[in-house]
Amino acid sequence: MIWVRRGALALVLLLLAAQLIHPATLNPPVNPAHEIAAHLVVSPAVEAIFERSCNDCHSNRTVWPWYSHVAPISWLVASDVSGGRRHVNFSEWTAYPAEKSAKLLEQICKEVQEGDMPPLQYLPMHRAAWLGKADRRKVCDWTAAVRQNQTAMDAK
Repeated sequence: MIWVRRGALALVLLLLAAQLIHPATLNPPVNPAHEIAAHLVVSPAVEAIFERSCNDCHSNRTVWPWYSHVAPISWLVASDVSGGRRHVNFSEWTAYPAEKSAKLLEQICKEVQEGDMPPLQYLPMHRAAWLGKADRRKVCDWTAAVRQNQTAMDAK
């Protein structure tokens, strides 16, 4: 019985000490001229999907919920956001060369179509982020149209 109490006390102390380690939860400044909508025509329907399902991890417009400030969950959230921004950042879209942005558009459709985005661990706390068939179709139709338009403009 005494070992259980000591173990519980040690766990509580460890969790309290973990609160002293804060990952970065600040958003870099957003320059609207660098965002995806400044470079590509994004339909209102797709923009709404991005806002509710993608921007928290794939833009500099992350909304940091209360649990993103509580260790050890904060470490996971900060890591997911950092990784998401490294992969594709809608706030820094103009930094991507044309070839890279075309590949990213293709990959966006693929990840959404296969149900890999948004990731499963994101959905329990963000139920509105779930993408139904119609949402996935809108995103893929949009990426295909943008890629086709880019190809046509490159051919000119």
